[in-house]
Amino acid sequence: MPTRPIHEPRREDCPWCGAPGPRTRLRAPDLRHGRPGMFTLDECRACAHVFQNPRLTPEGLALYGAAEADAARRRRHRGTARAIQRRCAEPESWLDVGTGDAAFPEAAKELFPYTSFDGTDPTPRVVAAAEAERVEEAYVGHLAHPAVLRHVRGRYDVVSVLHHLPHVLDPRAELRAAVAALRPGGHLILELPDPASAFASLLGKWWHAHGQPHHVHLLPPANVRAELEEQGCTILTADRSAAHLPTDLTTATSLSLHRSVPAPLAGTLTAAARTADVMLAPVLSHTRLANSYRIIAQRCA
Repeated sequence: MPTRPIHEPRREDCPWCGAPGPRTRLRAPDLRHGRPGMFTLDECRACAHVFQNPRLTPEGLALYGAAEADAARRRRHRGTARAIQRRCAEPESWLDVGTGDAAFPEAAKELFPYTSFDGTDPTPRVVAAAEAERVEEAYVGHLAHPAVLRHVRGRYDVVSVLHHLPHVLDPRAELRAAVAALRPGGHLILELPDPASAFASLLGKWWHAHGQPHHVHLLPPANVRAELEEQGCTILTADRSAAHLPTDLTTATSLSLHRSVPAPLAGTLTAAARTADVMLAPVLSHTRLANSYRIIAQRCA
């Protein structure tokens, strides 16, 4: 059992803009693993930032463990890499933030065989990734930690931050550190779940991006854009359709059935939902049901 609190005190203001009186967006248990506890996501009435409240402490996050990587997201890594290729054909150096086992650098190397990829991650998985030669340099810890940031500041032509910010306690600090790691003129690519997706209200606690207790923050794109511009970046693209992940129906079906329906039936229904996600994605990605967004920004010279 942990000897320190696993929750911080509940806060009555927004951690992003400081506005008072957030509203409750939803309450949900740990649906994926069934571990004890009920978690609350609040939403700022002023800037629409969504945040876990009370928030887990670092000890609490460690206790509940990390969420599994999403298989559909892995399949889309090449598309993410191509989005940078159109802007920066031959980057010399690339840092992947929150890289985990470095699945993204491994996929991106197919398009950028001469690029040096490094990675950061809060877990030692990045060390194993370096040993497997999926990244060259590995840094254990959050990018914003001074011990990590001093090694990477101003070094990279490209920095990627893919579905990592929802899992960190201070996403603004991590975002600023990502900008700081860029060389002047370097490119930053971000992918994040969109809290304004219509799937959020349709699926509620079953929506994959609400994923409690692992998603501590959900950042509206307008807030991220404003922060990047304040840090001296130019927004090159901001797009939902290319970043959409065909996982909404699959995850909702799996989470809602896996403890209440016999495994063979649950598997059949989940497979049907996966097929529907994939078939509908080309249409849904251009509607309010798009569940993610991608921002590409350039650090001013």
